[in-house]
Amino acid sequence: MLIEISRETLAGIRNPDLAKYAGMYTRIYEDFMRQIQGSGIAVAREDYREETRQRIEGLRRQGVVVRNDAKSLYINGISPACLACQKGVGSLTFFISLQCHRHCFFCFNPNQEGYEYYTHNQRDCLAELEYLQRTGQEMKHVALTGGEPLLHPEETLAFFRAAKEKFPGVYTRLYTAGDLAGKEMLAELQRTGLDEIRFSIRLHDPEGVRRRTYEHIALAREYIPRVMVEMPVLPGTRKPMQEVLLELDRLGIFGINLLEFCFPFNNVDIYNERGYKIKNPPYRVLYNYWYGGGLPVAGSELDCLELIDFALEKGLQLGIHYCSLENKNTGQIYQQNYGQKVDAFLYFSPRDYFYKSAKVFGDDIPRVLEVFKKINYHQYTLNKQYHFLEFHISKVKELAGLDIEVGISTSVMEKRQDGSYLRKLKVELTRPEIFDAETDI
Repeated sequence: MLIEISRETLAGIRNPDLAKYAGMYTRIYEDFMRQIQGSGIAVAREDYREETRQRIEGLRRQGVVVRNDAKSLYINGISPACLACQKGVGSLTFFISLQCHRHCFFCFNPNQEGYEYYTHNQRDCLAELEYLQRTGQEMKHVALTGGEPLLHPEETLAFFRAAKEKFPGVYTRLYTAGDLAGKEMLAELQRTGLDEIRFSIRLHDPEGVRRRTYEHIALAREYIPRVMVEMPVLPGTRKPMQEVLLELDRLGIFGINLLEFCFPFNNVDIYNERGYKIKNPPYRVLYNYWYGGGLPVAGSELDCLELIDFALEKGLQLGIHYCSLENKNTGQIYQQNYGQKVDAFLYFSPRDYFYKSAKVFGDDIPRVLEVFKKINYHQYTLNKQYHFLEFHISKVKELAGLDIEVGISTSVMEKRQDGSYLRKLKVELTRPEIFDAETDI
């Protein structure tokens, strides 16, 4: 068992050196939460982690596939591109421009580097594909998003033709609002060999707009092998979302991705008017992730899980995949950490892809060193600045019988201009008698 170290649990740590060390991470987290509140949006007081865990376990018992450390759940089917996203190897998403006619209040494109420039200019995606081929990159999944890609129809078609030509067997997918995905365009996309198309549906659109989107979704079935919808689930929209699921099931498409709804650091007034608050805590591990989606909004995840339960109850055949914000970050961590040359005491977690290590502090160090001497274990390091002994998590069980506190550290490798460095992100509390590496790590 691992115990999350917060301001409350910190007070119960007996070892003063461990308490001081853990306090650094507690302050970093508290500073981050103050920055969120400083942006003008509130953070939910409720912690829904235990309720979420129970809901997920209940769905697992009903046959729902729970994957990627419970960050992704699905029934009936899931896109192969979503499976590839877990590690992100051989998978890239491109955009021609960030120009879009929809202007969704929850859009996170303004967070992207060069947003203003790319709302008026285009990227040379063909040159990017050429570079990947020339440098020997193996691409298995290629996607085109936006903005709205179909505002640039010729460039979109040329992109998918080039992707198939340069990377035989590559799985291609297109993200679109659907307004421009008429019969002629779908036929052209079919000729490029497009494998998957993902439409978006906005619940606040007029009925006529949504009906036209459904018509284009139904039409796409005649041309594209996998037709999907991908949309965030806004808290409090279970009923209209149930109607969406029923309609998509009636249309017989492959599936839908239910995304955890996020706050993209803009349009704060709209979020406040609707009563949205940031999920508490927003991340399992605090880090500056690449994905620009923002921060998760409280209530969205539970609504997504309820929608899966609804689909089971109704016996829907539609593939339904819940994709949490956490699920979108694992590929980054995998690529930063996997295969790196690191110290022998670091353990690459197959669960969350972070590096893990164990630490004992201060007066507990001599007793632990005595145990290590008896078992002839020497692959550890002593940190004089923070007064800890760091070692492999598999050795925690060797300390059974010692009345000591152990810190379990979470780390990530970062490439900087002068080399690669291990960055410590988090420490959790355990004891030898309650720690189980197989279930905890």
